Amino acid sequence: MKITDFIIKDIDPLDERLLMGDAQDLFTQTTYSHVPIIRNSVYVGCLNENDVHCHEAEEIIADNAHMYEIFFVRTDTNWLNVLEAFAQNNTNLMPVLDESTRGYLGYYELADVMTYFNNTPFLNEHGSILVIEHGIHDYSFSEISQIVESNDGKVLGAFISKIKNDVAQISIKIGGNTSFNTILQAFRRYGYIVISEHQEDAFIKDLRERSQYLEKYLNI
Repeated sequence: MKITDFIIKDIDPLDERLLMGDAQDLFTQTTYSHVPIIRNSVYVGCLNENDVHCHEAEEIIADNAHMYEIFFVRTDTNWLNVLEAFAQNNTNLMPVLDESTRGYLGYYELADVMTYFNNTPFLNEHGSILVIEHGIHDYSFSEISQIVESNDGKVLGAFISKIKNDVAQISIKIGGNTSFNTILQAFRRYGYIVISEHQEDAFIKDLRERSQYLEKYLNI
């Protein structure tokens, strides 16, 4: 299934010559945060529900064009970039335009895009999630893949989940028939810090045993 299969056409965009009351009525019938606006059949932006309810119903939409929030994706936009557009614009409705960025084709709903994400191997395939940290200038995805694959693992997906103080946090989903502990130790040898906790982690088990032994010794 392609991401464009999720384009919805149930709600027509509002012509900016209509009244704010028309937009208010539309919002009462839906759970969307925004509604697309067109001018002479060309998409010009979206109105935010919170802004619409702050105006009188008799006002003309076009007289409040300064409130338009201009965001959209095209039919050739990768699904990850679609998801990014939702997050950046704090919306649950994303207008979809043609390649010329003039023709309005419909919209994506956030819940549908999340469903698409849930069906990717990163979430759908069996595997283990590993979270590691390294200096932002010291890591590379090619090295991460090499570490995993040289230990008979398979990278099902990876992304930067956090960046702070020049340290990158990388989340990786790993599959394959391998000893997960072997991969953990390999990352440590390459200078990566393992953030996530794993039952298979012999290094952590050893630290716990040493800590318990020390505590017992000190209580003698």
